[in-house]
Amino acid sequence: MLTWILLRGLIREQRHWGRFPGQLARALPGATIITPDLPGNGVHHAAISPTSVAAMVEACRAELRARGVRAPYSLLALSLGGMVAVEWASRYPHEIDRAVLINTSMRPFSCFHQRLRWRNYGAIVHMLADGSVEAQERLILRLTSRHGDNAEREGLLRRWLGYQHEFPVSRRNALRQLVAAARFRAPAARPALPLLVLSSTGDQLVDPRCSQHLAQAWRAEHRIHPNAGHDLPLDDGEWVAQRVAAWVAAGDIAAEAR
Repeated sequence: MLTWILLRGLIREQRHWGRFPGQLARALPGATIITPDLPGNGVHHAAISPTSVAAMVEACRAELRARGVRAPYSLLALSLGGMVAVEWASRYPHEIDRAVLINTSMRPFSCFHQRLRWRNYGAIVHMLADGSVEAQERLILRLTSRHGDNAEREGLLRRWLGYQHEFPVSRRNALRQLVAAARFRAPAARPALPLLVLSSTGDQLVDPRCSQHLAQAWRAEHRIHPNAGHDLPLDDGEWVAQRVAAWVAAGDIAAEAR
């Protein structure tokens, strides 16, 4: 039975996956889906966020051990979570069977202004400096999703505000997570496991070329959504689930043929 670990990005928590864990579970019958929070987010909001991706990996591993969830794992990771997945697979290859990287970016494959689109710098700095929680969540929604009509987006915003009021992410932790993402550099060698890269042409936060460059450098399978935003599992979770299920099935067939 496959155990899938879902890893989210900057200042997001497990509830931000929305309906996606259920969509993935239906596409992968029998799989176990686990959605841990990175330190400083969600149920761990009171913890201090590490300023290194390697420390985030160790926090995830410790949590899974404490919960009795045994390796090997399959990873599905979005944005900063993609960096955590790559570091994890590189440090502990025996623990990871496969990884799906969604709209992620990392040195040396992409420049800084591609990894975080330059036109968003001012808004993000203002949000971290003195923006309200509602302004922060409105900005994140605008930058990460193209999903739904105005009424749907307002409903989503209200849910996100509820998450922040219950488990607030401090500005200090938000900055520390940004530092970890900015400092991260991919390992020199491609992780020795099957990799699927998914990206969105409508990503307003990260240049889609980041995923393209990564997939080309590591010769990984790459599938592109024609219009979704940065939060691809939110905008079209069924598409993601079906791409993952087809990729897993193809890998199983290839393994049997060998």
